[in-house]
Amino acid sequence: MDKTEDILDYLQLINTENIGPKTFIQLCNKYGSAKEALKNLPSKYLPFSREKAKQELKLAEHLGVQILICISPKYPQTLLNIPDYPPVLYAKGNCDILNFSPTLAIVGSRNASINGRKLASKIAYDLTNQKTTIVSGMARGIDAAAHKGALYALKQQGPTIAVLGTGVDIPYPAENKELYQQICAQGCLISEFPLGTKPQANNFPRRNRIISGLSSGILVVEANLHSGSLITAYTAAEQGHDVMAIPGSPLDGRAEGTNKLIKDGAYLVENADDILAILSTSSSVSPQQHCLTIQKDLYTTPLDNEIKTDNIPQQKSDISNVIDFLTPEGVYVDEIIQISGLDSATINAELLYLELEGKIVRQPGNKVALIK
Repeated sequence: MDKTEDILDYLQLINTENIGPKTFIQLCNKYGSAKEALKNLPSKYLPFSREKAKQELKLAEHLGVQILICISPKYPQTLLNIPDYPPVLYAKGNCDILNFSPTLAIVGSRNASINGRKLASKIAYDLTNQKTTIVSGMARGIDAAAHKGALYALKQQGPTIAVLGTGVDIPYPAENKELYQQICAQGCLISEFPLGTKPQANNFPRRNRIISGLSSGILVVEANLHSGSLITAYTAAEQGHDVMAIPGSPLDGRAEGTNKLIKDGAYLVENADDILAILSTSSSVSPQQHCLTIQKDLYTTPLDNEIKTDNIPQQKSDISNVIDFLTPEGVYVDEIIQISGLDSATINAELLYLELEGKIVRQPGNKVALIK
């Protein structure tokens, strides 16, 4: 059990204005501890008050949230290998799984196709049944599908880890509230942000380093060329982790990013067996031998289209446009109705409009496909 005074020292220091993880670590290394760093804090920093730190700790206890400081044995030890690890983590659920191994991050497009969601869910389900812990960001699309697949495994008792870009007490997006509760019951929700932190666009790229840092490898299922998922993959590569990607049709924009990753050296995978084979050899291969080589200029835009959707305070349906579900290979109309939650009349009206616009084509068996 971490000492209360140690936790309060950490809360004070990390919440002091203009002190982030890197500065926190530098100060602790210089003075030996958070307590000593607070005593010797340069005058340019105005310390976060002890009283506010106590209030934060009290609120966490009230909400059933554990505050893990980086010297805690429950703190995920793999995170300590990244240079800007979060000194403080808020955790809700089963903290023991934070140190389970192996782990795999599954990330991808928020506007994912039905086939992409199904594949992410199936891979997560199969890997969880093989004792691999799935990590993702609980975003709509691929993230949510991966978490659901993991939760359904092991006779619907599978664990999974969700890294949030909000306070750990804030379910986001709103449509994932039930998923949030399921993960809390079976797995673990974590965040480096103080309790009550609302969605902010710049928080989501920050949490990507935690997703990759927790994981033995990362799988990208669908992503466009400027996707936040590719930033996570690039971060994983820098950390020396295996990067894997699902190939897709060159006619589908959601495959441009994954196909590019494969060209740049990511492992091409199609199922859980492919992934397990890669993870099983990782311990005997140096990071330089399997690390992805990525052109940094692809990732210079910090707020791409996918990340920007996390900064929208008004929640909207998981599907704002039926076309988001479609692929050049074709999707069953019944599946669109089932996953979108929209009625058949609305779906068919939208499909008719898309057909008249020349954007889709009907296929046998009540399927529709994108034309590109």
